[in-house]
Amino acid sequence: MAPPFTLRPATPPDAPALAHVHTASWRETYTGLLPQEFLAGMTDEAARERRQRMWEALAADPPQIILVAEQEGEVVAFASGGPARDHPGVDAELYTLYALKSAQGQGIGQALLHALARELQASGASKLALWVLDQNPTRDWYARRGAREAGEKTQPLPTGGELREVRMVWDNLAQLR
Repeated sequence: MAPPFTLRPATPPDAPALAHVHTASWRETYTGLLPQEFLAGMTDEAARERRQRMWEALAADPPQIILVAEQEGEVVAFASGGPARDHPGVDAELYTLYALKSAQGQGIGQALLHALARELQASGASKLALWVLDQNPTRDWYARRGAREAGEKTQPLPTGGELREVRMVWDNLAQLR
């Protein structure tokens, strides 16, 4: 049986753990889905250090909501969200939702998504959107939780090739509560 988990707001001292989960989950999720050279640049030690500085700054003066999930005192997953950046007609965006492979399948991601939805709704948001890599298995996970596909975008990778992302939308944020 998996250990229980707790959710709480992130704080600046969580930055190293957030950076670890961020880069480790990229390696665990995107190996074989993204070009190896690009993935290596997004998950190496320099990337982890950049992400640590980013999460430290965001947790210190959050323009967004950042929640962490802990098991046995260790951060194993996190989610962040805030105002929608490029989703016309939508007022909130799920920026990140990452969990270590060892923490998946235990309801942690769903608990983070629901908690974030409650926070966003409390701040006045009514619709939620996110971008997900078209080949990411999590795309189906979002759909099973009520999100619908609503467009796509393609962007070139600096190492060659391109990323295709799909917009997923919940038209009623209350359905995630």
